[in-house]
Amino acid sequence: MKKFLFILSQSPHDGFWVQETLDIILTVAAFDQPVSLLFLDQGVFQIKKKQNSELINEKNTTAIFKAMEIYDIHDVFSEVESLQSHGLKPGDLFLPVKEIFRKEVSLFINKFDMVCGN
Repeated sequence: MKKFLFILSQSPHDGFWVQETLDIILTVAAFDQPVSLLFLDQGVFQIKKKQNSELINEKNTTAIFKAMEIYDIHDVFSEVESLQSHGLKPGDLFLPVKEIFRKEVSLFINKFDMVCGN
């Protein structure tokens, strides 16, 4: 069994990329592969509370993220500096995250067999 890490670094309404990535994440998890998520840079906005995607005619992905628990996706991480640079704290997010510091990211990534992201 391979361990997968998906790195989400794009803003939530950056075209179809987020929706397609979520589809891939759920597909991998559906085949009982261990999946972890890492939110970096503007990707932290993907799990920010109180988004209103209807204003820009985009699909709201909040429900998909919240359904990840059904797929046994519980390892959700965010880079501390990404949150801070955007004025966010873990309490501003609708998913519980484990925080890691930027200096730890490369060592963290090396723990996985498959790393997907941009």
